[in-house]
This record gives sequence, C-alpha cells and structure tokens, in this order.
Amino acid sequence: MIRIGIVGCGHIATVHSFALRQLGDAGLIDARVVATFDTEPERATGLARHHDALPYARLDDLVADVDVVWVCTWTAAHAEAVCAAGARARAVFCEKPLAPTLVAAEQLAGVLARVPHQVGLVLRYAPVFRAAADLVAAGKYGRPLMTVLRDDQYFPIQGFYASGWRADVGKAGGGTLLEHSIHDVDVLRWVLGDAAGEPREVTARTASMFEHPGIDDATTVTFRYGDGSSATIISVWHQILSRGSRRRFEVFCEEALLWTDDDYLGPLHVETRHGEEVVESPPPPWIDRFEVAEALAKPLAQYAEPSKAFLDGLARDGARARGSPDVGVAIAAHRLVDRAYRSAAAGGRPVSCDVSHGSSGTQAR
Repeated sequence: MIRIGIVGCGHIATVHSFALRQLGDAGLIDARVVATFDTEPERATGLARHHDALPYARLDDLVADVDVVWVCTWTAAHAEAVCAAGARARAVFCEKPLAPTLVAAEQLAGVLARVPHQVGLVLRYAPVFRAAADLVAAGKYGRPLMTVLRDDQYFPIQGFYASGWRADVGKAGGGTLLEHSIHDVDVLRWVLGDAAGEPREVTARTASMFEHPGIDDATTVTFRYGDGSSATIISVWHQILSRGSRRRFEVFCEEALLWTDDDYLGPLHVETRHGEEVVESPPPPWIDRFEVAEALAKPLAQYAEPSKAFLDGLARDGARARGSPDVGVAIAAHRLVDRAYRSAAAGGRPVSCDVSHGSSGTQAR
C-alpha cells in the first residue's frame, strides 16, 4: 500500500483527501492517507480523523513516515514541503501554482524533477477540454482565429473556499491571474498548442478593485500567436456569492465556433454553417463505485482522476514514475503568467513570450 501524507489541511486538502478516500474505498487505488500536517494542529487533527490517520506535529516526521507527500499548503509554503520530500526522495503531488514567483517556481522545479511528481493542474483531465483540443488539433474546422476564456469566482477568502491567505500577497504571490488562472493559461497552451504553437507576445492589464495590496482581482490577458491569431483570458474575483468557480470557453475557428460553459464535462458545443452539434464528454466509468450521490461524484472526479493516474503510475513505475502534468508543463504556464504580470506593470505594453528575451525574475504587479 502507498502511504500518503497530506501537508496543509485547508479547503483544497479536504477536496483531495475526500477524492483519495473514495478511490481507496472503491478499491481503485492501493493507497491511503495515513498522515496529516498543518501549522494549525487542530486542522491536521480534523482531517486525520476522516482517514483514521495520524496528525503530525513536525513536517519532517511526516515525510519520514510516508511514500507520497501531498502538498496543499498556501503557495509560499510549497517550498518547505517539497524540499523536505525531495531530501528523502519521496514522491510529491504539489498543488498549483508552484511558488509565488517565477524564480522560486524554477528553483522548486529542480527539486521536483529529481523525484516522482505531479502538479495539480487538474483541468488537463477535463473531458470537455480534451474534446476541444482534439478537434482543434485535427484541423477539421480550420485554424483557430480567436479564443476567449472567461474565468470568474467570488473572492475566495470567504464562503465555500474560506481561504484568507489568498488576500495576502506574501502567501499567495498574486491574485486571480496567478492563483486561479494559471489553470487557464495552461488550458490555452494545451488546446491551441498544436495549431497555433506557443504565443509570441502578451499584453495584460490588472487591477486590485478590492484593494488587497498585490492581489489582482480584475485581469485581462491577451496572447498573440505567430499566425496572427489571439487568445484572451478575462479573470475576475467578485462578490456574487451565488457564483462559485465558473468558466466560459470559446474558440472561433475558420469554420466553427467551439464553446462550453462547464470546465469539466461540458458539453462542448460545435456551431457551423450546417447547424450545431453537441459533443458529450462522459466522466470516468469507475465513478459509479463512489459512495456518494452522482451530483457530487462527477465534480469529485475532476480531482480523483489525476490523483488515480499519479498513484497508478507510482505503483507501476516506482522511482521512475512521472505524473502528468509534470513540472515542465507547470513551469511553462508560470513563465507566461510572469510575462503577463510584466506587461501589466508596464501599463499594458506588449512583452515577448520567448523565454530567451530577458532572464527570469519576480512577477511585476
């Protein structure tokens, strides 16, 4: 059995631990959460209780007693947990973003590259984006001309998320662009990559409408590609508590519009001159084995599927295992986010996305 230790026991750790528990109880993985750690001991104790696990008072002690370290802390604390795991050659699942700055993320990447690892860019497992990526890559509807991804969420220091650290630039590193829309940047690289390649330049504008220093909450980013096409991300944290995390994704190709209002199962709508086709994207069939209602099982699968893939690979390949997405994918997204922040700091001036143009630096906000 693979022994998992969860480091950081807040909202996202609770989601991951629930997914891991369902996978284990269904016999889909031979792995269990056996240890927890948090700088607030009562949170570690509370999460451990759901798994009959042991809450640890010291991070190093947890790392010594597990096979995989599941890093779910606030962003700035990832480094301590990842480095502790790396020092003992433990496998690591690390939440996104990797670090508050590009420099720190690249340093962390060096540690992760030496051990089995996977990064929590979970939208890579969303069937609806997989369907869109396949259609764009096939070129059935011609070239992508313009893509728009709107990402909105109520400010996640409250409500369901209750992650107060997201208003603290020292812990988060940035706001909606870094903390939330690094997912969106990665989705664009995935869906458009085969057709448009990597973006050539980026322009961005950020604002802190709720006046948390360094925490952008209203951001627009536009990437331009070598073939003349473009992709825009609109990312906003608002105060509409009835709206959780939502995404609308539109790809205008030469002969079709592909769109979805759901960032996991879709469906994906394909509108052409001949009418509209609806592409359904089913969840993994094994979610029927979860002991939860279907309405909860489907969104839970968005976290369960990447977790299962990583643990399956680890069981199969041991120290040679590398999950997907790996640190190379994560760093590519970090570099684009960094350049977007540079553009915003320069008043929206275009910034080259070519990493050979200038050295890595801290994100400018």
